[in-house]
Amino acid sequence: MRKLVLVTVLMISLVFVGCSSDNGNTISIGGKDYVEQDILVYITGELIEAQTDLEVNYRNWLGGTNVVDGALHRGDLDMYVEYTGTALINLLDLDLVNDPQQAYDIVADKYDEMGVKWLKPLGFNNTYVLSMREDRAEELGVEKVSDLKEHADELILGATHEFLERSDGYQGLQEAYGFEFGDTAGFDPGLTYAAVRDGNADVNDAFATDGRIMAFNLKMLEDDKNFFPPYYAAPIVRHDTLEEHPELEEVLNMLAGRIDDETMSSLNGQVDLDGEEPRDVARDWLESEGLLE
Repeated sequence: MRKLVLVTVLMISLVFVGCSSDNGNTISIGGKDYVEQDILVYITGELIEAQTDLEVNYRNWLGGTNVVDGALHRGDLDMYVEYTGTALINLLDLDLVNDPQQAYDIVADKYDEMGVKWLKPLGFNNTYVLSMREDRAEELGVEKVSDLKEHADELILGATHEFLERSDGYQGLQEAYGFEFGDTAGFDPGLTYAAVRDGNADVNDAFATDGRIMAFNLKMLEDDKNFFPPYYAAPIVRHDTLEEHPELEEVLNMLAGRIDDETMSSLNGQVDLDGEEPRDVARDWLESEGLLE
């Protein structure tokens, strides 16, 4: 058993050795384990390479939020794109804030104390939503999350393992709405949509910017108790990285406000539904915005 643990630790260490900033001309950008983050890694990285003399070490699909956040604070990464609600609730363990600007200001101040700067938001709010097949929702008369209370004990929630454990996920949702589902099933990110479409789950945790909601004829349920906080996306960068490469802030802020919910949903759909490569999708969008020279 000790040998197995040692091998596991060594493997994890090797992964993050590859993530480490070179403290020279290379910037390490990390991403979580789902398509939207994959696209954002390439959008930020391709922009940096086009607008500066820096090279980018792309560290896509590193894992869940805690893995990527930990890598950033250890210095294994220089930057990644985070969401205000995730930082507020899941990482900082603070109270829910519904006002988007207030939530941003709080997390920006807290992270500044930890040596990380939040740059300007990209523009879209990738908040959590619950969704169901439209025909199933109509059959049960469900329009909003609170409507689930009458039926929840007969329904299966298909969600990511992270959502099932997060306080801004299922744990907090039960308390806020006063019900729990008859059963839950954990899936890898992205597979929850197909589980609902195919009848293997009744309700799933979805991202508001995911193109599969419309493509799979899913219905987003109104969060009528405003449980989910705003999840505005923004690049976050280590202070020491910005001190060494101050041009990064101006370059990354070129993305500020350019990606609205509809645009991010379209970019996600090009990968998830059309089978395009995330890097190609990122480059095409940057070119359409005149950001690639």
